[in-house]
Amino acid sequence: MPDTTIRSNSDVVLIGAGIMSATLGLILKELQPDLKIEIYERLDIAAAESSDAWNNAGTGHSAFCELNYTPESADGTIDPKKAISIAESFEVSRQFWAYLVQEKKISSPENFIKSIPHVSFVWGEKNVAYLKKRFEVLHSNPLFKQMIFSTDFSELKKWMPLVMEGRDENEKVAATSMAIGTDVNFGELTRSMFNYLAKLDGVTMHFHHEVQKLKQRKDKSWRIKITDLATGQKRKAYAKFVFIGAGGGSLPLLEKADVPEGKGFGGFPVSGQWLKCTNPEVIAKHHAKVYGKASVGAPPMSVPHIDSRMIDGKKALLFGPFAGFSTRFLKNGSYSDLPLSIKTDNIIPMIAAGIKNIPLTKYLIEQVRQSPKDRINALREYVPTARSKDWKIERAGQRVQVIKKDEKEGGILEFGTEVITTTDGSLAVLLGASPGASTAVSIMTDLVGKCFKNEIVNPEWQEKLKTMIPSFGQTLNDKPSLLEEIRKNTAEILKLNN
Repeated sequence: MPDTTIRSNSDVVLIGAGIMSATLGLILKELQPDLKIEIYERLDIAAAESSDAWNNAGTGHSAFCELNYTPESADGTIDPKKAISIAESFEVSRQFWAYLVQEKKISSPENFIKSIPHVSFVWGEKNVAYLKKRFEVLHSNPLFKQMIFSTDFSELKKWMPLVMEGRDENEKVAATSMAIGTDVNFGELTRSMFNYLAKLDGVTMHFHHEVQKLKQRKDKSWRIKITDLATGQKRKAYAKFVFIGAGGGSLPLLEKADVPEGKGFGGFPVSGQWLKCTNPEVIAKHHAKVYGKASVGAPPMSVPHIDSRMIDGKKALLFGPFAGFSTRFLKNGSYSDLPLSIKTDNIIPMIAAGIKNIPLTKYLIEQVRQSPKDRINALREYVPTARSKDWKIERAGQRVQVIKKDEKEGGILEFGTEVITTTDGSLAVLLGASPGASTAVSIMTDLVGKCFKNEIVNPEWQEKLKTMIPSFGQTLNDKPSLLEEIRKNTAEILKLNN
């Protein structure tokens, strides 16, 4: 029988059509326009998993309002390091998006990014004291200089009328607000980026194509076996560099790649649901992203928030996310994803991490068992006047938290993003979740530095990186005037409040 397999050769293969692949593909094409890039996605459209607006928090995680990025130590001190690092990364993303808009590579920034205040809200004496300390620690940093703090009930009523309506005025409450916060529709942004990328010479996009196997050859290049899910047609793609940015699908592909750097990694899937408001009058009353404190044992992605969003050109109002447990690694995945991911090299880290995270498991079980009444009661902590008839459940995205080997503890559960690159720089894999999308540009420029070591040092690449990201190679928190200039410039191009 004749071999009907389609074969192709390229410089770069990107697996998964989410924000990470779109960002990496564009950066590489800008740095080296003659690169040949192939993109493979198992669904029929781009950004349908974690990058889709309904499947992520959309805050443009800039660490302005997410309290889990400023943990309180046992001695009561607040560590701002993670918040500063994420805020720095978000400024890098803004610069890159502004470059794409200015160069007319993507149009209409108002379709994917809008200004909206980022608010942190707490109640109770202990939490109010924490928020005040957090404010003092962050406010002394240029990145957070515009943050304001208040315990004044009438002031908070102006910031978030829906949240304050029906509350006891004698209750101890506090909030911080950052007027320069944004709402980012990563699904819209990702699709705009791919629309541009797909038109470039040397770029081919394949939807409805699933990667079945990948193997490194003796010359360090990769052979990738792919199936067209619509027709059953088999393909073999050969590439010098492969990036796996397939969200929850990345771990199984890393295991198939069989590289030493990928040994010992496991995944813990966490699903989510929103309460979505269906009453236009209620939706119109709220214009802020209001974040609270997570419950004990909750994963960081489950920080409760009452959130104004722009989705499909309409204003939406969401509350949640409510966490859950599913053995799927993708929203469109299979229930066998988790069991099939357990291998001899990761079983010990996975068991160790499981034992150490019993409070998380207990929390997830409790979340799964919640009744509609329980969910509405949780919502009423943030919207005291909420009526159950105005809200309905909407399924959110699926996240796979990283489990990795740890010499001391056997295995640890990570709640961030983890980039694995092979020593030879021919393969890079992105695992994990939040703050992911918001910091995509920083993650991808770091990855380019690791995987294209010889090229990144050449003056043309350096100059181009500084054109795309004016602050490239510098930090902004220690350069207030540069930060101000960059924020003003990006706000103008992206049509945002400065």
